[in-house]
Amino acid sequence: MTSSFTVHAASGYEQLMGRWSRRLATKFIDFAGLAAGEKVLDVGCGTGSLTFELAKSADLAEIQAIDFSPVLVAAAKEKNTDPRVAISQADATALPFADNAFDRALALLVLHFVPEAGKAVGEMRRVTRPGGVVAAVVWDHYGGMAGMRMMIDTVAALSESGRQMRNRYCFQPMMQPGEMKGTFVEQGLADVTETELMARMDYQNFDDYWAPIGAGEGPLGKYMATLDAAERERVEAAVRDAYQAGRPDGPRSFANIAWACRGIVP
Repeated sequence: MTSSFTVHAASGYEQLMGRWSRRLATKFIDFAGLAAGEKVLDVGCGTGSLTFELAKSADLAEIQAIDFSPVLVAAAKEKNTDPRVAISQADATALPFADNAFDRALALLVLHFVPEAGKAVGEMRRVTRPGGVVAAVVWDHYGGMAGMRMMIDTVAALSESGRQMRNRYCFQPMMQPGEMKGTFVEQGLADVTETELMARMDYQNFDDYWAPIGAGEGPLGKYMATLDAAERERVEAAVRDAYQAGRPDGPRSFANIAWACRGIVP
């Protein structure tokens, strides 16, 4: 199984998405729920945004965290000082855990990068006990990511390859209204609830926004890496103009919406 999210360096991932994932993690935990003494699985842990927030949020008995990227797993392991937390490299569509092993299985900002997202939800259900909770959250790339759509739409206006990239980016799995809820129901989960969560992305300046993308991180960075030097320069100049919007470079803040879904294992 593969992931469609490109990672070169954990520090680049942190600047691109990790710092915002931590903001979303607290709201996601409130939505998914937690109880003292539970065993919780974090599917697609990245650098540990949800993992370490879980450890702070409740007196949990055990937290298992997995990610497909060995780069991110190594970074999360290096951060970990909690004996309740175990972090390993694994595939979301073939979880290396026994049936009914956890009270909750959670996935923060990962299902849209899993080509067989329904299979991953099925695996999360399998490893969660009856009465336990499966929950996930993904960004709404099409309708809820103003800061990223700024770049996406700018690039799409410049070339056909940019328009094709926008189509891929905006219509990844689990992102359309009701799509994740439908998948949860198809995978046999009960009492399925879907809602929206909002977190802001605040940038110090254009370089703070652009650096991880220019370095090739994530789906936007992956696209940039396919361009020749002249085209990369043209794209960066156009996106800088969009970011600055006719004003001097400096701080900018963008609201970002995510779809969150929760279901109960029958």
